[in-house]
Amino acid sequence: MIDPQRSTPENLVARVRAVLPSLTPSAQIIARLILDDPATVARSTITELSAASSTSEATIVRTARVLGFSGYAQLRLALAAAAATRHGPDRLVPGDLAPDDPLSDVIAKVARAEREAIEDTAAQLSPERLGEVVDAIIGARRVDVYGVAASGLVAADMAQKLLRIGLSSHAFTDAHLALTSAVLLKAGDVAVGVSCTGETPDVLEPVRLARKAGATTVAITNNPRSSLAEVCDHVLISAGRETAFRPGALASRISQLLIVDYVFVGVAQRTSEVSNEALRTTRDAVGQYLSESRHRPRRP
Repeated sequence: MIDPQRSTPENLVARVRAVLPSLTPSAQIIARLILDDPATVARSTITELSAASSTSEATIVRTARVLGFSGYAQLRLALAAAAATRHGPDRLVPGDLAPDDPLSDVIAKVARAEREAIEDTAAQLSPERLGEVVDAIIGARRVDVYGVAASGLVAADMAQKLLRIGLSSHAFTDAHLALTSAVLLKAGDVAVGVSCTGETPDVLEPVRLARKAGATTVAITNNPRSSLAEVCDHVLISAGRETAFRPGALASRISQLLIVDYVFVGVAQRTSEVSNEALRTTRDAVGQYLSESRHRPRRP
């Protein structure tokens, strides 16, 4: 559920987009109208929106409450503020790619999607929630990260970043190995699940087992109402979207990578002495290896 105390013009539409897959069919109709044109919804009375969406006024009120508001009037006010702060005429329009889009539009739409993914992720990330994850990782014996496909690349990035500053961290993109890892975790360890939808079985089941084993669990997901979010102690929400033309889209991955960077920097800050020494040592080791490789005679 969206927290109205934390909802701002910058993150409201991103949050509606995030919970869209978990809404009822009727609520999804209303949510899509919000995503398509929040300014028009903000100007519409509940009767007008009921007619436009072919849903009942009761459904609109229930949808507003699911989104974290006391009623439709409060949602309208938030949407009006969101529409007033958009950056340019299409800031809050999804802008999906079409089969006949010229490459000039492809360039503009893809660039906008990546930019909005970063802006929306930053706008809705709670410093308090991020701090809790940073604290858990700093105190962990080991950090295991689970992800498959595009999210597997994010898992690998997180593990290698933490490894560079001296933490025991491993990424698992194979379900069998992930399950093996999860059941061997202990209290104080941290398990991180990376999944755009929050419903990927190869990520969800290892996280469940890790929590059962006593580990602290963290979700990096686009959907705050997903199964992964429900099973985790801490949830960090990314804001990128995947579309028909862009499964595993960079916008989804870049928003997840942004969260990984936030976590990494937070951990490195709070362990600066140890982290700086680890970075220097690992940098020297790689540099020495590359230097020696250049001077090593090549085999014929």
